Amino acid sequence: MTLTPQMFLIVCPLLFLGGLVDAIGGGGGLITLPAYMLAGVPVHQAIATNKLSSTCGTALATVRFIREGLVNWRLAVPTVLMAVIGSTLGANLSLAVSADIMEKVLVFVLPVVAIVVLSPRLFRDGDNELHLTKKVWTVAILSSLLVGFYDGFYGPGTGTFLIIAFTVLGGIDPRRANAQAKVINLSSNIAGLTVFILNGQVFFPLGIAAAVCNMAGNYVGAGLAINKGSRITRPVIILVLGLLFLKIMGVI
Repeated sequence: MTLTPQMFLIVCPLLFLGGLVDAIGGGGGLITLPAYMLAGVPVHQAIATNKLSSTCGTALATVRFIREGLVNWRLAVPTVLMAVIGSTLGANLSLAVSADIMEKVLVFVLPVVAIVVLSPRLFRDGDNELHLTKKVWTVAILSSLLVGFYDGFYGPGTGTFLIIAFTVLGGIDPRRANAQAKVINLSSNIAGLTVFILNGQVFFPLGIAAAVCNMAGNYVGAGLAINKGSRITRPVIILVLGLLFLKIMGVI
């Protein structure tokens, strides 16, 4: 594939926007993946190269959450392991199986998830301390494995689903839920990216430039998520779920 200036002009601004959205509520892949395809990158290379840029952007957002002291490492270590296992399995499966089945399942799942997130009683700022109860451990371990598999297999909305699981099912404050989700999402991204690199699917020249823009967007978005909590996180999650639903239905 031949690089053109138009590719950079299309991809780079959209990768910044995708990073901004991803840091706040996850789901930046709904913007970044179509950006590569709009620029003319073949679908398999688009998926793989998007994984490179999103990994870099998520890494920067994760560092910012860590520096704010919002990551609990006792919880992070086992959930990262589960995410890596799930993502590795999912990425290998995605190389051989169509994502149609996953998309059909999401058509029914997304409206339910959106209704849950819209409930102010279930999704709101709470205790800023993370209490490692049996419920939190169970939700964290299972969601990391399952969502990690989804990330490797398909991808868009991964961070959003993790935040929802931690916040709604685990009862974790949105800031800390976002921080834990970033660590897990970064791990699943790295695992999936490794599989794609080993299979020669990553287009590095465009991916590296896009990664810089994605990192800038993630840095700005992480600051907004840290300072505003659910006031900014919930609306962005609703937007992401809506976009994902429209994408699956073939509207966008």
